[in-house]
Amino acid sequence: MDRPLKKKSSVSEIKARFDIDVERFSNLETGQTATIDAPLAMELITQAAFKSTRSIRRALDIGCGAGNNTIKLSQYAAPFDCDLVDLSLPMLKKARERISAVNTGTIRTFQGDFREADLPEQSYDVIIAAAVLHHLRDDQDWESAFSKIYRLTAPGGSVWITDLVSHETGPVQSMMWERYGEYLCSFGGEDYRAKVFDYIDKEDSPRPVTYQLDLLRKVGFAHVELLHKNSCFAAFGAIKNV
Repeated sequence: MDRPLKKKSSVSEIKARFDIDVERFSNLETGQTATIDAPLAMELITQAAFKSTRSIRRALDIGCGAGNNTIKLSQYAAPFDCDLVDLSLPMLKKARERISAVNTGTIRTFQGDFREADLPEQSYDVIIAAAVLHHLRDDQDWESAFSKIYRLTAPGGSVWITDLVSHETGPVQSMMWERYGEYLCSFGGEDYRAKVFDYIDKEDSPRPVTYQLDLLRKVGFAHVELLHKNSCFAAFGAIKNV
């Protein structure tokens, strides 16, 4: 991940990649194969959302992809309204189709960048951001996005994140990156590892989970929770005071 931030993929380049990858992200059981513990992380954030939120009437899925996480949340919560945001129109169409089959709540879709989407403040009892925030770039971008998430969260609501993360020190980053590479090789061989590492270097700019937990507190969340971490992936969240 040595590529300078200004040379990372643009929003339009990220959109183009996901437009042609809908089916791969439409499997609820296996999740994303390049992500360690993806099914477990999805289960943990959706269960935590259900357990931590008094009443889930309205949810927001940021970077919803094909809708896996909202579908999983629907397994625990009563029918709820949901707003889906994604760069990719094919992803949004697939998400709407799949979610409407299991959730009778109202579904609204917003194609575009979450940072620019016109969404109602203090309205969402649950916000989910799965494998999306690693596309944020500099510190200002991260803080601005987290501040927006806080503003959108209803009093007593919660936000739950699962994502690729980096580490605070070079030696630990190298160790964890090596372990992740071993996982990728065991799954798809050295060519698969090289492919995944190449697109991470081109597209992603993850931050440590410690950085993100601190930032959640900084923008106003009262409580933060680390649910799970394995190698370069973590599941965590925050709850807003009533």
